[in-house]
Amino acid sequence: MNYSFEYIDIILLAMIAGFIFLRLRGILGKKTGHEENIGTTFAHDFPTKKENHQKIDETNFDEKAKDDFLKGAKIAYETIITSFASGDLKKIKTLLDKKVLNDFSEAIEERKNKGLTSETTFIGINSADIKNYNQINNKFEVKVDFVSEIISCVKDRDQKLISGSPEKIKKVYDTWKFSRNVKSINPNWLLVDTQA
Repeated sequence: MNYSFEYIDIILLAMIAGFIFLRLRGILGKKTGHEENIGTTFAHDFPTKKENHQKIDETNFDEKAKDDFLKGAKIAYETIITSFASGDLKKIKTLLDKKVLNDFSEAIEERKNKGLTSETTFIGINSADIKNYNQINNKFEVKVDFVSEIISCVKDRDQKLISGSPEKIKKVYDTWKFSRNVKSINPNWLLVDTQA
C-alpha cells in the first residue's frame, strides 16, 4: 500500500516540474540554433551598382534594403535593451553614437549611485516599422517605431520594489533613430536617438 503512495508522489512531482519547465520556456523562450550574431547582422550595404561604395540616397533604399535593415534593427533593439538593463554596455558600444553611449553610461552610473537594480526580461518584438528615412549631407537616417513586450522592474538596495513588476508583461512603444555615414566603407549603423 505504501508503494502506491510513493508512485503518486513521484507522478505529482514530475507533473509540477513539467509545468514549471513549460511556464519558464514560455516566458523566456528557447534557443533554436538559428540566432544571428548582432555584429554581422546589423551591418548592411545598400544595393549599389559598383563596388566602390557609391553615394547612398533614398532611391537605393528599396523594399529589400528596408527588410534587411529591419531584421538587423530588431536584433540591435533587443541587444541594446537587455545590455542597458544589465548595466553592461561593452558589447553594444559599436552600436551606439557617442552621445547615446554617454547618456546610457550616465543613467547606469546614476542607478548604481542610488543603489538601484534593474531586472528586465525581454519577451519579444510585436512590430518594427520604418517611420521615415532621409539623408542629411553624408548621414542617412532611419527612424523606426518598435512595439515590444517586456517584464521590467527596479528594486532598491533592500530588494524593495520601486517601480514596475517582476511578473507583469508590459507593452513598450519606442521610436529609435539609426544613422550611417554614406561615404564610409564601414556599413555599420549607429543608434543616435531614442524616444519612448
